[in-house]
Amino acid sequence: MSGLRLLGLVLIIYGGFCLAVGIFKIPVIWNMGKIKAFVKMLGEVGTQAFLGVWGAIALGIGIWLLTSK
Repeated sequence: MSGLRLLGLVLIIYGGFCLAVGIFKIPVIWNMGKIKAFVKMLGEVGTQAFLGVWGAIALGIGIWLLTSK
């Protein structure tokens, strides 16, 4: 497995995790200090949108890297 394919796989996993946290607001993660700082700056809906967009971008790049030749 080449390095870029491995990076693609890692980005797919990371993107899925970001989307899950953004959509479902997993309490263990949502109560962490970094997420609380984001909520303070962006608001709750803004933080969910940020995590959703960030996760979608990571997922898209990961799929692209995994499927490119």
